[in-house]
Amino acid sequence: MAAGLGLIAGSYEQIAFGYRVKTDEKEWTAKAEFTHHAHTASISAAAASERFVVTGSKDETIQLYDMKKRVEHGALLHHDGTITCLEFYGTSHLLSGGEDGLICVWSTKKWECLKSIKAHQGHVTSLSVHPSGKLALSVGTDKTLRTWNLINGRSAFIKNIKQNAHIVRWSPDGDKYVAVVNDKVNVYDLETASVIGTVTNTKRISSVKFINNSVLAIAGDDEFVRLCDLSKEEWVCEFKAHETRVKAIDSFMMEDFCALVTASNDGFIKMWKLHLQEELESPTLLGEVNTTARLTCLAVWRPSSVQQTAEEPAAEATTSKGKLIQELSKTKRVRIAAEVVILEDESKPKKKKKGGGKGK
Repeated sequence: MAAGLGLIAGSYEQIAFGYRVKTDEKEWTAKAEFTHHAHTASISAAAASERFVVTGSKDETIQLYDMKKRVEHGALLHHDGTITCLEFYGTSHLLSGGEDGLICVWSTKKWECLKSIKAHQGHVTSLSVHPSGKLALSVGTDKTLRTWNLINGRSAFIKNIKQNAHIVRWSPDGDKYVAVVNDKVNVYDLETASVIGTVTNTKRISSVKFINNSVLAIAGDDEFVRLCDLSKEEWVCEFKAHETRVKAIDSFMMEDFCALVTASNDGFIKMWKLHLQEELESPTLLGEVNTTARLTCLAVWRPSSVQQTAEEPAAEATTSKGKLIQELSKTKRVRIAAEVVILEDESKPKKKKKGGGKGK
């Protein structure tokens, strides 16, 4: 299934490293496929879809790489400041956030900016798209957590969290989300938008990844990766992953185990085998590769991964938060009458809004 697995890591040295991983042996081997020096400052974010890999940098650009044709595919220029976060939704759209406070929604067909949203009064530090593709969360240096209706590009609701969160992530089922502030992970319930649990790491947290809907992998400013069962608010496993601090963590499912990928300041990308069982045991090392660079971010590229698409048009109007939640919990789809549809089938003509004025 994952024979064409690729690893992409960004570095302080401005270089993006690409590796092709052979997963059919007991020990996985990573073969260098490319090194791109397209950025002129350190790389701050990376993301991958079925075809493209994108990297964001302090040089204010997003560089595109076509993984199927194995060529550079140009650059996206819209942000004014460091690109802080990148996330694909399926194969059709990319969301980017930056220090300019903007969230941009990009079409991957023509690589045009469909919508630019002034999201925060300060930096956007992290964003996450709901599994339905109709909602997104963002956090920023204005101490707010914001929910965005991606159908019309407007703020659905704003929560003052009184601290600057630097990571936000939806759970795979979309029924809860986590916001990270320094060394704390606050777990929020979708329905009530209130904190239902908190776990504290020993160090400032650098990266988190949901292994499944209840287990969260957490990397901090040390050499350990810790796994937490959020439903019990219990640490269930920890292991030493690197010689210096772990900067990024990702995961994906193989047939009978979960594969964890970690990247560190020590230059290594490591791949781990984790068996998801009642009593979690420390994962075993599948393979590793030394980039000799100080790594900052990580993305896993899987060409055959089946991802949802967001091509379903908006239907009936749901205006209140309660109805929005109801729709989500029923069908994992948010249906809102849209004046401007962002995540839509681009072959359909758009209705123009009369008057041309923007409502504030």
